[in-house]
Parts: sequence; C-alpha cells; structure tokens
Amino acid sequence: MERQLKPWPALWALVIGFFMILIDTTIVSVANPSIMKGLNLGTDYNAVIWVTSAYLLAYAVPLLITGRLGDRFGPKNMYLIGLVIFTLASAWCGFSGVLPGGGIGMLITARVVQGLGASLMTPQTMAVITRIFPPDRRGAAMGLWGAVAGVATLIGPLLGGVLVDWLGWEWIFFINVPVGIVAFILAMRLVPKLPTHTHAFDILGVVLSAVGMFLLVFGIQEGGTYNWGVIGDGPFSVWGLIIAGIVVLIAFVVWQALNKKEPLLPLPLFRDRNFSLSNGAITTVGFAVTCMALPLVFYFQTVRGLTPTQSALMLAPTAVFSGVLAPLMGKLIDRINPKLIATPGLVLFSLALFLYSRMLTPDVSIWWLLIPSALLGIAMSGVWGPISAVTTRNLPMNQAGAGSGVFNTTRQIGAVLGSASISALITGRLAADLPKAPSGAAPTATTGTELPSFLHAGFTQAMSEALLLPAAVAFLGALIVVWWAKPKPPAWGPGAAAAAGAPAAAGAAEQPVGVAESAAPAHGAHAAAGPVDAVQHGAHAAEAVAETRRDSDEHHGIHSAPATE
Repeated sequence: MERQLKPWPALWALVIGFFMILIDTTIVSVANPSIMKGLNLGTDYNAVIWVTSAYLLAYAVPLLITGRLGDRFGPKNMYLIGLVIFTLASAWCGFSGVLPGGGIGMLITARVVQGLGASLMTPQTMAVITRIFPPDRRGAAMGLWGAVAGVATLIGPLLGGVLVDWLGWEWIFFINVPVGIVAFILAMRLVPKLPTHTHAFDILGVVLSAVGMFLLVFGIQEGGTYNWGVIGDGPFSVWGLIIAGIVVLIAFVVWQALNKKEPLLPLPLFRDRNFSLSNGAITTVGFAVTCMALPLVFYFQTVRGLTPTQSALMLAPTAVFSGVLAPLMGKLIDRINPKLIATPGLVLFSLALFLYSRMLTPDVSIWWLLIPSALLGIAMSGVWGPISAVTTRNLPMNQAGAGSGVFNTTRQIGAVLGSASISALITGRLAADLPKAPSGAAPTATTGTELPSFLHAGFTQAMSEALLLPAAVAFLGALIVVWWAKPKPPAWGPGAAAAAGAPAAAGAAEQPVGVAESAAPAHGAHAAAGPVDAVQHGAHAAEAVAETRRDSDEHHGIHSAPATE
C-alpha cells in the first residue's frame, strides 16, 4: 500500500500565498495618489514610492538565505512562518494611518516587515516545484507558477483600484488577512514535508549583500531628492553611496568565491549556461514589470482624470491575456525549445511598451490605449513560464532551495532597481518637461490626484519618456534568452528513465508521486537505511545511466522527489 502525494494540489496551495505576496509588489502603485492624500504628503512623490521600494528591498535582500533556510528546516515550515509574518504585517500596514504615531513612517516600517515575510515564502514555492515535479514534466507546473507571477504583478493595480475607490487605500492591505488565513489552512493540509539538509550559514555574505543592496538602491532612489549631490550637511554624496554599494557587492561576490565552507551564493550554479542567462533575463523582467505601471497610473489619474478603478481597468487586458495564455504556453515548454517562446515574448513586451510611449498624448482616445495593454498580456504569457522552467531544469536536487533563492533574488533585485530607477527618471523628466512657474520652479500636482490643464502636455511627455526605460530593458532580456543552450536531457524522472531504456521506471512515473509506506522490495531496502532523499537519488540516477545499476537507481530517482508525511 503506498501513500500518494499529488503534486498539483500542493502547488495550488502554495501559489495562493505566492499570488498574494506578488500582488503587493504592484497593488500600491494605483493607490499612491490616495496614500499621498490620506497621509497628507502633499507633492512628495518620492516618499510614497518608498512604500513600494521598502517592501521590495526587504523582500529581495534575504532571499539568498531564506532559500537555504527552506533546505535546512523544510520548505513547508519556512513558508508557513513567512505567511504568518506577512499576514500580520498586512494588518499593521492597514492600521498605520490611525495608530498612535502612525503615518508614512509607520507604513514604510510595516512594509519592511511584510517584505521579510514574503522573502521567507517565495523561495519555498519554487523549491517544492523543483523537488516534486521531474524536470521534463516541470513545464506545465512552471507555466502555472509563471502565470501566477505575471498575472499577480499585473492584476495588482486592478484590484487596488477597486479597493481604493470603494473602501479606501487601507484595504489594499486588509484584504491580505482573510486570504492569508485561507492560504495557511490549505498549505497545512496539502503541502508536503520534504527531506531537509544541513547547511552552514554565511553570515558575512548576508551582511555584505544587504549593505551593498541598500547603499545602491538608496543612492538611486534618493538621488533626485539631493540633486545627485551631497546628502544634507553630511559627508556622503549620492554618487558616493552608489559607488560604495557596487564595491560592496563586488566584495560579496569575491567572498563567495573564497569561502571554502558553504557560501550564501553557490557560484558553481552559474557554470550552467542556461541558469546564468535565465537569472539575467528574469532580472530584466522584474525591472521592466515594476517600472511600467507607475508612469501609466500617474498618466491615467493625473492627466486623464480617471478614478483608481478606471485607471486599473486600462491594464485589465494585460492580466486577462496573460492569465489565459500562460498555462497554454506552459504545456508547450516541455515539447519545444523554450527559447522559441521566450524570445518573441520579450520582444513583443518591449514593442508594446514602446507603442504605449508613442501613443501617450493628453487627448488620445482612451480606447486606443487598450491595444498595447492587450499586447503586453500576450507578451507576458510567454515570458515567466519559459524563464522559470529553463532556470530550474538542470538544478541539482540538493541545491533546489539555493537555486530558487538565487533566481528569486535576481528577480527582486530587478524589481528594486526598477522601482528606484523609475522614481529617479520620473522626477528628472518632470523637472525637465513641465513648464516653469513664475518663480522658476517646475509646478507639480497639488493633491496627487489633480493636475491643472496647462501642465497636461508636459506631464504626459515625462510619462511617455519614462516608459522607454522598461521598453529598453525588456529588449535586453530578449537579447539574453536568445543565447540559451538547447535543454539537456533530464537528470531524473520519466524522461531520464525513457532515455536510458528503463520501461519499468517510466511506467512508475505515470503514477502520482508519493512516498512508499510498504513499497516493493527495492524500495524497502533503501527505506530501511533511512528516509528517501530526493537529492541523493536524483543525482545518483543522473550518473548511473551507463552503469549496470542504472534501472534500479533511476527507479528510485523517480520516487525520491516526494515527501515524507
């Protein structure tokens, strides 16, 4: 009798929480004008943008170590802990405007805690996929994971608009509380416990990566505030912080190469060509997706006078097309070279943003702007899944958490840099494009939601120019994925067994993945020695193709992915 684990219910339970935390990377964008008005921020665009940047920074910096924590203490345990932190911090965000001492400072602090919870959750979703789905059956799973990632970052503004209009900006955070409770219950019931592995923790690596990222992002984010010069009356300049951040990050990489124990960033992973290229590609995607919403939302609300809901609906075709087409693209990933999907997807992504930039004028028919929105959705359906599947295909099973942590870190680094860069670019272009007031200063909106008509042309020009940045970065992503190597045969699973001519193993793979309680004699022999470890058997199966024990090892490689209950 064998207790079976069905991977798909486990995956669906995880992506509910994953969907929620990714929504929070973009849901704030549509609420920014309302937050500015509700917290009496006046025209301080940079302060409200830190509500997003602080979340992204706290989300990105710990990802390398949280992936390792999942390997060490179990991805299910770390996911649940992160979910609790995220849900409680969401409630704190919602109450930040009414609590004693509340205001923008408390909101940003709560967003930092929320980001820390998200950083505990995200690597676990991808690590579980890597460990319970064989490499050549992973395309559909990664297609779902990618669809969730793409739709969540795009549906955030739509959901945020509805909540802001009907209930107030606080509810973009309160909505996470019931969703978090449901996600917790489902994860407890459906997500398996997987074998754990002992890891040493690279404390120096954590410190160097955190300090380097903070200096770099803070310098880019606050550069416009200080006119790219000296910060206040202190000894530090904006460019000094940026250069220091780059130097510290270089020192981090050097330390990872010199660390003889267990580095935070496993540099040998980057020897795999596709892993390295995919991390570069997902960085550009994270950058471009984070960049593109802010100029559009500001244009829709401050120039065209749309409500948050109406402005979010302008992006609805993107979410709809992406959500419908991404699962279909996921089914193709296992059948054709993913490069044939990702390359045109990123090129179309770039072209859609360029079209948006060219079409933006103060009086363009609002309906015409739905065309580039739809093109963005078609493009995004072919971006997330292929990049995710190619990244994880060749990962050793004992480095699933580390590889997932690296992938999600590079994605979030792109998002953080995108948020900081678009803030600086918008500030700079507004200063250049808006007509000067009699005092010589460039006038800005007075409430965050209204703009005098004589400023519409200049403001629109600034938003149009800002959209060229994510368009260029998306095209860079296309140039990266075009160099992907052809996918290698899978190291374990039915594809590996079939390639080795092991029909029994291939046949076994058709059954739901599970853990044998009373298994066949071969399994029993292994079980007597200890718990089945997906990592050891998966790696062994890859090396045993040409050996006399090939059939037996590959058979275990297939059954080793699942969990212990």
